[in-house]
Amino acid sequence: MSPRRTVAHAVTVTGTALHAGVPVTMSLSPGPSGSGIIFRRADLGVDIPARYDLVSETRLGTVIGQGSAKVGVVEHLMAAAAGVEIDDLVVSLDGPEPPILDGDALSYLALLESAGVTEQDRPRTAIKVLKHVAVESGDARASLLPDDALSYSYELSFPVIGEQYYAFAFSRAGFKAEIAPARTFGFLNELEALNKMDLAKGASLANTLALDDHGVVNRERQRFADEFVRHKILDAIGDMALAGAPLIARFEGRKSGHGTNNALLRALFADPSNYEYAES
Repeated sequence: MSPRRTVAHAVTVTGTALHAGVPVTMSLSPGPSGSGIIFRRADLGVDIPARYDLVSETRLGTVIGQGSAKVGVVEHLMAAAAGVEIDDLVVSLDGPEPPILDGDALSYLALLESAGVTEQDRPRTAIKVLKHVAVESGDARASLLPDDALSYSYELSFPVIGEQYYAFAFSRAGFKAEIAPARTFGFLNELEALNKMDLAKGASLANTLALDDHGVVNRERQRFADEFVRHKILDAIGDMALAGAPLIARFEGRKSGHGTNNALLRALFADPSNYEYAES
């Protein structure tokens, strides 16, 4: 049986929020054993547990909220915490989103590693999926299937990008090397409309892979030929981390996104016979 894990000491970083485009200071601090991951809106005095049932919006990022207090684009940080297997953490923010940093999970992973990891006094439990659970929305599909270990696979199809497929058997080292460096991406022809909706104001060619009709505009920032599908797996890892405990299951996605991922967790927990808690 493995013990729960948290960071050994606090670390702080300041950067730009992806959608709001404003400076945000974020501190990552040790969390009490058993508390899970908590997002603290220090500017509002509100704590928001990182849970699937508190997801209030999934357009261009996963948003969690309590009442009028919200935190957006939590998936990259949640993926990093899952990648280093952090169970308890306090994420304190003075703004509406974590800073986007490099547009990946690796920059958050580096912060967590610099804080160090320490073991807690409670055992780690996992959620073992017992039945095939699937959701669909149009041509998007996401599934969780019973398995003895955690793994992810994803099929992507986008204009310009084409079709990409990637399969990833979870490990800390594998996450750091294969998934965490994959940056978020977007289409330049959508940027003006997003800005008018107060979205993507912090996106730049430094933190986002930008696409036009001919391909990647800032190709010098691209780390993998199949970076797009790897980032979709990164997003799925972050969204599945909102289950509140690590999964023992096989995730399969096709053209799915944050909304489909959240619907999948809601479907999983809607029937207690779909899962059981097990030692991790």
